[in-house]
Amino acid sequence: MKDLKMLGGALAFLFAANAWALGSLAELSVYDRTEGRRASVYWHEGRAYVVGKPGNEYQVTLRNRVREDILAVVSVDGVNVITGETADPAQSGYVLSPWRSLDIRGWRKSLARTAAFYFTSIPDSYAARTGRPDDVGVIGVALFRRKPSEPPAPIGRIAPGERAAGAGASADAAKSTESSQPRLGTGWGRDETSHARFVAFERASSAPAEVITLYYDSYRNLVARGVIREPIPVAPHPRPFPGFAAPPQG
Repeated sequence: MKDLKMLGGALAFLFAANAWALGSLAELSVYDRTEGRRASVYWHEGRAYVVGKPGNEYQVTLRNRVREDILAVVSVDGVNVITGETADPAQSGYVLSPWRSLDIRGWRKSLARTAAFYFTSIPDSYAARTGRPDDVGVIGVALFRRKPSEPPAPIGRIAPGERAAGAGASADAAKSTESSQPRLGTGWGRDETSHARFVAFERASSAPAEVITLYYDSYRNLVARGVIREPIPVAPHPRPFPGFAAPPQG
């Protein structure tokens, strides 16, 4: 089975702990390319969330945490980021070398080009524009180990895989309240250069060894749903000795 490999390796960087959705095999994060910052992760009822700002471009970053190659089948809004198919763990994915990280900046159009991810309204999202709006608002990664008999492959790649059992990550079913904004999705953005090539990767199992799920929405919506708690302003305490006496006004 042949898989795709990203050309050129990315160094692994250290970030604040609250910027990663942790897994045992890999770490997942979102980087806002427009504002140049990594999105903080908010945990609520066992789920991880990040804030997206409409119009901003972003990238998905994966970092391999183990000393072996792993295959990461990545979906955004329920759509495979490589093939554009409705996501399934059996499909193509990126292969990460030990301890390496990989930035996924868009929908793959070819072995040389991608269409940038950007936060947008659901009707403008790639999923909705292709007739699949039901799972907008979620990023999913299905992780596979390499079959032991297969020799190690080089750094970061992409892979069409064998049939696998299990389903991809589903979107958060929570509904927005009246105070919320329209939910966010991910659009098909500007054309960019992103080189990749096929490599061989035989999966150790048909089912993923691990699935990581990260939800996203606007700040206002996450506040309305109780994911983020806004700070409560504190009135200043009265001072017993504020200064000199002044005549009253009027």
